[in-house]
Amino acid sequence: MFCHLRPVRSLCLEKVFPHWFSYSRAFSGAEAVNALRPFYFAVHPDFFGQHPRERKVNENSLQKLSVYLENLQKPGFKSLKPTQLTFYVRETDQNSSDGQETFSPVGFRAVKFTLHTRDLLSTVLYILNSCSLSVEHVQSLNSSAHPQPLKEAKRVPDRPIKWDKSYYSFTGFKDPDEDLEQVSRAETTLTSWLDNNGKRAVKKLENSLPLRKELDRLKDELSHQLQLSDIRWQRSWGVAHRCSQLQSLGRLAQQNLETLKNAKGRTVMFTDRSGMSAVGHVMLGTMDVHHHWTKLFERLPSYFDLQRKLMFLEDQISYLLGGIQVVYIEELQPVLTLEEYYSLLDVFYNRLLKSRIPFHPRSLRGLQMILHSDRYAPSLHDLGHFNIPTLCDLANLQWFILTKAQQARENMKRKDELKVIESELIQASTKQFALEKLYKDPSVSSVQMVDCCRRLLDRPLPCLRGMRLCVSSFYSVLQDGDLCIPWNWKNGKATK
Repeated sequence: MFCHLRPVRSLCLEKVFPHWFSYSRAFSGAEAVNALRPFYFAVHPDFFGQHPRERKVNENSLQKLSVYLENLQKPGFKSLKPTQLTFYVRETDQNSSDGQETFSPVGFRAVKFTLHTRDLLSTVLYILNSCSLSVEHVQSLNSSAHPQPLKEAKRVPDRPIKWDKSYYSFTGFKDPDEDLEQVSRAETTLTSWLDNNGKRAVKKLENSLPLRKELDRLKDELSHQLQLSDIRWQRSWGVAHRCSQLQSLGRLAQQNLETLKNAKGRTVMFTDRSGMSAVGHVMLGTMDVHHHWTKLFERLPSYFDLQRKLMFLEDQISYLLGGIQVVYIEELQPVLTLEEYYSLLDVFYNRLLKSRIPFHPRSLRGLQMILHSDRYAPSLHDLGHFNIPTLCDLANLQWFILTKAQQARENMKRKDELKVIESELIQASTKQFALEKLYKDPSVSSVQMVDCCRRLLDRPLPCLRGMRLCVSSFYSVLQDGDLCIPWNWKNGKATK
């Protein structure tokens, strides 16, 4: 039933995808998660319920992979130890007549490979290639997020000599420039993509409706039973997967209701590891068993004590820096546990105490800052908050904050105005196209969302009626029928 484990031969990815690697360092964590969605769908343990051995192998490997990806995103890392992973990959038939993925008779196959990559992009490509999964959506994602490097790659093909057109006519060899021009002419447009994928999305959406109702029921029932503020998911898991997670939590509630009530008033978030997040959410690792979840709920009172100490540290840092508010922005910062974030604050606070850099009390009230664990220089974000490295030069920090304070206030004012515009455009677009839901991927900024919605509103798109539309960085039909379109979608002539 299963194939034998076979090592995946090492690929020289720089040779296979040469034009991608000139900007691979800019590949973000959110983009990596999006790009690996087909992989997660193919290996997730929830789909191996009747095969406990293979499920356990995938659980362990996903945990190792999660740690590997987190380490790649840590600034200043030099190299990672080679990590050997084994996955059982679900076999699907992507050429079925109805356009739906179906299981092959084999069920799944085993793949074994070793990660020894230097950045997120090469890691994503290596994983997808090792599992024989398509990488086309990664190229689409990169062309959306980093248009300039690809544009340059089209102008300068990867060959040492530019031959005259007559050379290709005489020899019969293919002209690389001509191939690139054909690709450019055949570039996907919004209307053509919707025409080709609309029916498939409608069918998937209709099939998912019963599960969506069940998901809402389970979420409401558990929120009421445990008196939770909210239930969220860190990843864009499918509806079936989310239902499975809620059912698992429900079974635990039947066994240990009083223990789980320790989370009263809190937000429960299904994520990659268990603990309490930097903002106080109860994190349930989807790879952990009930025993680990139970231990977490038992320890919640001690986490609440640590959170109070953390908030005190934030207030003390704010006082020493003229009233600037210390914030943690989930969408912009790596996922940190409460312990990790407390340690970060503690290091910075002790450095401030020793330096005693002078700030006029309350002179910086209304401004915000977030702390980073890297060693780079402080910077001002477009959204108006300061990015402050924990180990930055504090004398330079004082000068930087004081000289950028006015610009920070202007940026924050623009951010607030932009949020209002974004909300209005989302409402207008949802109403005009009669959408079931319009939302954006975390990697899409408010500026990008505003631009996308404004251009959508100028076009008649009746095929969107009743659909769930996600503004992302690439085209995709998700497993439950959600339509993903890039924020900088094109129709006819490319947008600048």
